[in-house]
Amino acid sequence: MIVHRSGRRELLIYKKDDPDACQVIQLDHDDLRVLVEVLGGTQIVERLASIQYAVEGLAIDWISVPPDVGTVGQSLGSTELRTRTGVSVVAVLRGETTYPSPEPDFVFEAEDVAVVVGTGEGIEKATSYFRDE
Repeated sequence: MIVHRSGRRELLIYKKDDPDACQVIQLDHDDLRVLVEVLGGTQIVERLASIQYAVEGLAIDWISVPPDVGTVGQSLGSTELRTRTGVSVVAVLRGETTYPSPEPDFVFEAEDVAVVVGTGEGIEKATSYFRDE
């Protein structure tokens, strides 16, 4: 299963006798929902939710950095995101590259995706910060 950043979803099926031969099936939202149920995805989501509740108040989210915000070109440290929102950036996704635990001198680019951890309220503030800056 491949989920592209654009939202396009593809299921790849490889032949047992020829691992180089692959059939690609495009999945719409309904197809994906059925596949998730068949594979037990609902149970996985429920388990993840229970883990999150085990750490009271902890939330994680992915925040896209639009190209027209002030954080583009700024370093993580200069945004004072943790001080202003109480949220920590634990990784940044840029295209196919992941930057885990970015240092304060990490510079945001348009279309980055910041993986943040904090309270629900803090994440709402951080999301607004990336939208309004």
